Amino acid sequence: MSELRYLENVTSLKLNRDACVGCGMCLNVCPHAVFALDGGKAILRDRNRCMECGACAGNCPTDALSVKAGVGCASAIIYGWLTGKEPSCDCGGGSDCC
Repeated sequence: MSELRYLENVTSLKLNRDACVGCGMCLNVCPHAVFALDGGKAILRDRNRCMECGACAGNCPTDALSVKAGVGCASAIIYGWLTGKEPSCDCGGGSDCC
């Protein structure tokens, strides 16, 4: 799965390790193996693999995860792939934009 990467450092995914209880639900539902367990709590193994689908946050029993599902550059890129149109995430159009 190492080839499943999006733009570097743009995902809206956030993890509050203090709130994590180590249930592993995020590992079970994440389609791109973004998470791992370390010391009985979740860690972001590779944040840049996140496609902002929201499965992790939607299934976290303690709200330790947040992500703006369906927004941002990752979503724009996926939409572009599906429609054949140029991606646009309204991030200002700079060099870091999709």
